Amino acid sequence: MPGKVFFVTGTSTGFGHYLVKHALARGDYAVATARNAAKLTGFEGATDANFLPVSLDVTDTKSIDAAFKAALDKFKRIDVVVNNAGFGLSGPFETYTDEQIRQQMEVNFFGLVNCTRRALEVMRGQKTGGVIQQVTSIGGLNGVPTFSVYCASKFAVEGFTEALSKELKPEWGIKLTLIEPGGFRTSWSGDNMIFGDKNVPAYDHLDARQLMAKRHGTQVGDAAKAAVQMYELALEQEPPLRIVLGSDAHKTLSDRLEAQQKLVKDNVKRSLATDYEEGK
Repeated sequence: MPGKVFFVTGTSTGFGHYLVKHALARGDYAVATARNAAKLTGFEGATDANFLPVSLDVTDTKSIDAAFKAALDKFKRIDVVVNNAGFGLSGPFETYTDEQIRQQMEVNFFGLVNCTRRALEVMRGQKTGGVIQQVTSIGGLNGVPTFSVYCASKFAVEGFTEALSKELKPEWGIKLTLIEPGGFRTSWSGDNMIFGDKNVPAYDHLDARQLMAKRHGTQVGDAAKAAVQMYELALEQEPPLRIVLGSDAHKTLSDRLEAQQKLVKDNVKRSLATDYEEGK
């Protein structure tokens, strides 16, 4: 069977939606997942031969297993897994409920971890390698106010994936790539955004709803263009472990690296003063 089989989570809108459309346009096969597969529409060129919509709740391991089984039953293999499902929780930290915090981590981190586990099992079993893309955020490299727990979930994905990449045998041919977008014009900052439920007057200097309302629809990023880059990265023999997408993300990372270099240089004496000295 020519072409690659893409298994993409969170495809009802945004990056996932555009990636599936692009894969189909390029002659590949797509397993498009969302919590409700009935909402997976608008994919030009989709036929019963090249497209499979599947309901998938990333917080439910049985749902994950069923979705991967459905994909394998239809296409017999999976070449690219894109862990794109996720949402944003916004507001000052003290406005979050315990339930909101746990749900943010369940979807953005634990859901991705469980999908990654299943993807690895499948790809090792196929013995043909594969690519796993983890959609994180520039917020997984740089803390953003009113997104403390969201950033925590993305920082967690960054550390998990980097460590995992060093555990895989080269002969397995499984490649991992962290996709780190900046601001893009998707529903992430609109209808999909969740805000802290608690009213804490001490944080009257931060109005998360107002901040996001001003930002929504004005971001520099084009999700369709990002999907093209994600697709092309999936075809590379040696894709990078990390890549930022968007001029804003590129600038943020560049500024952060410069600041970290300065921090390392300014504190070198203190950093090196803590080593154990033999014989003393």
